[in-house]
Amino acid sequence: MTDSSANLDLPFIQASQAQKHVTHNEAIDILDTLVQLSVQSRTTATPPATPSAGHRYILPQGAAGAWAGHDGAVVQWGGEAWRIYPPKTGWQAYIADEAQSVIWTGTHWAGLLSGALEVERLGVNSAADETNRLAVASDATLLTHAGTSHQLKINKALPENTASLVFQTGWSGRAEMGCAGNDDFAVKVSADGASWTTALSLSAATGLAMMPQGAEINGPLSGTAILGSVSQTAGALFERGETGDGAYFKLANGVLLCLSPDLAVGAISTAAGSLFQSAALVWTFPAAFAAPPTVTGALGIAGTWMGNGPTAATNCSVTALSYQSVTDGGAIRITALGRWF
Repeated sequence: MTDSSANLDLPFIQASQAQKHVTHNEAIDILDTLVQLSVQSRTTATPPATPSAGHRYILPQGAAGAWAGHDGAVVQWGGEAWRIYPPKTGWQAYIADEAQSVIWTGTHWAGLLSGALEVERLGVNSAADETNRLAVASDATLLTHAGTSHQLKINKALPENTASLVFQTGWSGRAEMGCAGNDDFAVKVSADGASWTTALSLSAATGLAMMPQGAEINGPLSGTAILGSVSQTAGALFERGETGDGAYFKLANGVLLCLSPDLAVGAISTAAGSLFQSAALVWTFPAAFAAPPTVTGALGIAGTWMGNGPTAATNCSVTALSYQSVTDGGAIRITALGRWF
């Protein structure tokens, strides 16, 4: 008969042994240490100066003092000295200061779930099923980084499949965002969970944004997409500029408005039937039209007005008219309205 048990090395009471209670109590003490094993920590490397009875520790690498040379062992204060127990493969322990359980692999203590974990379903405070294989009932769900960045990936097999996030009220869909039925990213809304309306769509091929229902904007607009260079294919909504010939204002829909500076007009004294006119004045537009625009203008002198002459896509000719001869013609301002394409 051996002197101790095979697994926990509990001492046996021998035949005709004196003071059998000593051996029995030692075995009880070992059981009290190792059964339902819970330790204070596995990072304390030096024995505490005033150890508490019953406190157990797993020794880390580089343990010192009375623990030196026993890395990985389980220790407990015995009242006068530290009892040291080398672990065996499969031992489990709860780490109090980490609130997690570990297992001795034969070489080191590892978390119970440190390896790969694969389950068919997982319900956290909720029942998972064949469709919702992961179900979580909670006030919040946190997905965070492991040092730098974090990505949440929703993958689909083919473009015609769906990869999206659906937001519900009482299990009835109200909003969906993602790639549903194609690879364009879309945001859809619903009032009843049955009929859906696309509010925003972003083309996967071009990145262009489309709002089929239109948009209501109550705040300010800014940026080069609002005021910049307009184009028939891509550009800003509005364009404005100034040259020595005046100012212009272009709209993306093709409208062009040109404004002249104050243009000096000479004397309105040349007879023209019952009227008097000035010499012809040619104004070059600050931006060219696609075709001759509509030209209007006015003088700052009572009883005078502007008369139109030949108009082209790049300039116009005007005269000042009056019912009476005016020796000082003053200034005229001209407006041209047309299209730039």
